[in-house]
Amino acid sequence: MKYTELNDFPADFLWGASTSAYQVEGGWDADGKGKSVIDTRDHFPEGTTDYTVASDHYHHMESDVELFAQLGLKAYRFSIAWTRIQPDGTGEVNRAGVDFYHRLIDALNSRGIEPIVTMYHFDLPAALDEEGGWGNRATADAFVEYARILFREYGSKVKYWLTINEQNMMILHGEAVGNTGKSGATGKKGLYQQNHHMFLAQARAMTLCHEMLPEAKIGPAPNIVAIYAASSAPEDAIAADDWDAVRNLLYLDLAVRGTYHPLAWGYLVERNLQPEIADGDMEILAAGKPDFIAMNYYATQTVGASSGDASDLAARKGDQQIVRGEIGLYKAVKNPNLQTNAFGWEIDPVGCRTTLRRIWDRYRLPLIITENGIGAFEEPGEDGLIHDDYRIDYYRRHIEQLQLAITDGVDVMGYSPWSAIDLISTHSGAAKRYGFIHVNRTDSDLRDLKRTPKDSFGWYRKVIDSNGADLS
Repeated sequence: MKYTELNDFPADFLWGASTSAYQVEGGWDADGKGKSVIDTRDHFPEGTTDYTVASDHYHHMESDVELFAQLGLKAYRFSIAWTRIQPDGTGEVNRAGVDFYHRLIDALNSRGIEPIVTMYHFDLPAALDEEGGWGNRATADAFVEYARILFREYGSKVKYWLTINEQNMMILHGEAVGNTGKSGATGKKGLYQQNHHMFLAQARAMTLCHEMLPEAKIGPAPNIVAIYAASSAPEDAIAADDWDAVRNLLYLDLAVRGTYHPLAWGYLVERNLQPEIADGDMEILAAGKPDFIAMNYYATQTVGASSGDASDLAARKGDQQIVRGEIGLYKAVKNPNLQTNAFGWEIDPVGCRTTLRRIWDRYRLPLIITENGIGAFEEPGEDGLIHDDYRIDYYRRHIEQLQLAITDGVDVMGYSPWSAIDLISTHSGAAKRYGFIHVNRTDSDLRDLKRTPKDSFGWYRKVIDSNGADLS
């Protein structure tokens, strides 16, 4: 639909930016922090750094938050490292780690920046991984106790909570994500059992949050994208529905409705991948009620009907943003109407509007985008600055579609693009940069870690100051 006039962004719209603990903090063993599966990972793509120092936010936190305030952020979405709070994932609380996040949250609140806290972003404690990770139901119990600590410590200071970041990507693309630990190296049936346990943990954490913090808001944070049929052929439409169910609706239905989506469940049963469901599990899932849905959005996916053979599969290895195909389910198809970035990810701002409309239509819960961004190989020019016009263009086009979605009647409460500051990319190390703020380091040289705003920093500040009215 086209409009002669667009609705304004809500006056309390949460203009933010995002990071995750393991990708930005560094300080991997500082002040009593335990090891996570990130820290015990022994393989990284050739030429890329590990996460031991990252952007060293742990030791630059106060000055980083001051830069976030200069950026004009209304919100900052970050994750808490479980192993800073409980080094082994259970048992004794590490007071120094707890205090770090108190200082961070206090620094944000004192500058009028709303903390949006992700409880778990890929970094499972290594000690729990050794005991079977999410394949062990005891990990769900440990997560609930961890949640209790967070709610007790920070509940008076934090209104918005996210449970588990991109659970669907950990299950569907764990190898590509590369941060699922030893316990992630299992067959599909084992992964879907882990998936079930994560949903139990999430539902119990949401219930606990509402009990302990009745004024707080909590929700899931999957990676959600609209799925397009490759053509008008009915068989392609069926394939798109099937992949949408397995990739998206399985995770949203369980989080919001507490039930397995029927198409996704049929897929699991057909392939003998269905998890064991213990007595009382479905009641636990049904009791967990989110207040909103957070979603990470980068690109849509286009699929066709399965050919039933290897031609279904993408010609090159895909990651979580690239259609890969699955024999008997859907065929990988490149969308000829979309541009791709340097990493093969399709760019689809209009698809952001489409995705928001579809989720709103199905669930009628407020929505917030907690990741959206474009990575690039960047080095400062002769003037020492980064002129990232491509990033400004990317965000401009997505924010335009956000406003259209709001005008469509979708309740969008915030936008926190990826990322607030340069950090370590999951796939491409320090060289692939996403931030509004440049961090002076490379994969092989820490340099001085100096922070320098990019051109997109000033542009986004203007967007926030105008509440989305000025995108020039």
